[in-house]
Amino acid sequence: MAENKPAGGEPKRPETPPELPGLGWRYIVWVIAISAFMYYYWSTTTDSGLHQSIAYSEFKARVRADAVTKVTLQGERVIGTYRAGAVPAQGNQTRSSTTFTTTLPPVNDPELIPLLEQHHVEIDNKPTEAPWWLQAIMALIPWLFFIALFFFISRRVSERFAQGGGLFGFSKSKARLYRKGTMQLSFDDVAGLDNAKADLREITAYLKSPERYRKLGAKIPRGILLMGPPGTGKTLLARAMAGEADVPFFSISGSEFVEMFVGVGAARVRDMFIDAKKSAPAIIFIDEIDSVGRARGTGLGGGHDEREQTLNQILNEMDGFSAHEAVVVLAATNRPDVLDPALLRPGRFDRKVVLDLPDKKARLAILKIHSREVPLAADVDLERLASLTVGFSGADLENLVNEAALLTGREEKSQVDMNTLMAARDKVVLGARRENVISEAEKKVIAYHESGHAVVASLLPHADPLDKVTIIPRGRALGATEQIPEEEHYNLQQSYLRDRIGVLLGGRTAERLVFGEVSSGAEDDLKQATRLAQHMITHWGMSERLGPVAFRRGEEHIFLGREMAQARDFSEHTAQIIDDEIRKLVKEVEQEVIQLLTAHRTQLDALATALLEKETLGASEIRQLVSG
Repeated sequence: MAENKPAGGEPKRPETPPELPGLGWRYIVWVIAISAFMYYYWSTTTDSGLHQSIAYSEFKARVRADAVTKVTLQGERVIGTYRAGAVPAQGNQTRSSTTFTTTLPPVNDPELIPLLEQHHVEIDNKPTEAPWWLQAIMALIPWLFFIALFFFISRRVSERFAQGGGLFGFSKSKARLYRKGTMQLSFDDVAGLDNAKADLREITAYLKSPERYRKLGAKIPRGILLMGPPGTGKTLLARAMAGEADVPFFSISGSEFVEMFVGVGAARVRDMFIDAKKSAPAIIFIDEIDSVGRARGTGLGGGHDEREQTLNQILNEMDGFSAHEAVVVLAATNRPDVLDPALLRPGRFDRKVVLDLPDKKARLAILKIHSREVPLAADVDLERLASLTVGFSGADLENLVNEAALLTGREEKSQVDMNTLMAARDKVVLGARRENVISEAEKKVIAYHESGHAVVASLLPHADPLDKVTIIPRGRALGATEQIPEEEHYNLQQSYLRDRIGVLLGGRTAERLVFGEVSSGAEDDLKQATRLAQHMITHWGMSERLGPVAFRRGEEHIFLGREMAQARDFSEHTAQIIDDEIRKLVKEVEQEVIQLLTAHRTQLDALATALLEKETLGASEIRQLVSG
């Protein structure tokens, strides 16, 4: 199923340390700005509203006129007091100020002091220093700056490495906590997956009333491993289980345990399990557990690297559950084959739940869920759409409905019709349509290439039925031949696999038959055909020469910037035989396809001509041309 976003609001982290108030860039900037403004205001405008401001020349003139009785020198500023009865008029103001202020010139005036003494003016002098409280603030500003810088760096580092809220919070768990009652999903919101939901219902019943099961002596599985291809609904099913049980839900990805510091992952595992035990009954969900749970001793990073220490801590914590602790660990992966055997033994992840791609009935239910909020036209047939989406996962189906809604909005329609849904399906499968300018010669090569695929698919007895052939460029392909199986294949027969390789080789064979040479357009076909033949020989024992034996070809990994390959479990002589058998199988199928297309050259030419004219042909048109 599609892995929807969690319901119930934003997740909350447990026990988040409070931040220190008032310490940060914004606070120190405000302190500096206010202090600077206060100092400037004090030094330039103290009592300025009480004094009349006059020019320096006018000030000296009033001193000569014996209109000034006292002056106060304050740096470059002069504050004076008029004699009684000598206050000059100040415009239309009804009240005149008895004091005035002026500014001394940049160059000292040697005549000023003698002039003041000559006219018996009282002279006073005041220091220009700021008040003690302002000086204290100015002295504290550098310290406040460095303290704020320290805590700013502390917060940044903690967010980068641990999200722990402090400089030493690297070991805090990064699991997102969905508290009880916030997860609004249930099993009814998950379409299909009936077997998986049946396995999980008894776990939810235990979490709801653990005492009832304890009285019966039942022990709940400590770990449940959800296995399935991407997009099949592992995360959605885990959240639905938490909503069904109505318990706290801790969600984390396996990659979030590991950081650059050794020991951080193990510490985070310990912290997460401590939080879960405090909140029991609870569910811990570890997504993509294969990122930390890969088999140990593979030669990747040695035996003491951070990933293996994290895995060891997970194993230790799962062994440490007591009988009364109702904590269930859910994990999801699409690579169960690479997990460590110690992780899968009974007592840890002792229950495996397999999630397959949905069948037709499940696809129909998924389409109904995702189209509930979409206005559908009367011609929409969801059952037919479910039949045409074999191999789609729940996420693919959700994307298909969303793409159809987007196309409808682009075309300014009010309802999503069937043609739009089919166009969205083509976009999901083949990619968006490209407006490439292709020459007539290239277009002809593409037409014969796709016609070769179509003719071979129509004539081989075990090939899947054709649905559509097109030479319109979409995505990375210049053309496409679509086959829709009549039913899901769970067990592949050798005859079906050989015909599948034949269909893949049909395009390249048609090019060689018509033009005498091949093009680069068959690159992906050759990759798929070779991979399929390799699996037939090495995995499924479909070689008479090698017999019923399976061979592990090994995996390639990138470690410390270098490509490393795991050792294969067979000799060089066997490897040469495997290569010969793969090449032999592909060549045999190719010879059969050459004979088939040579015998039906008329149908090949007719189909290519129709493709050049119409660009896209449906299943009925293809059947008519090939049978004719």
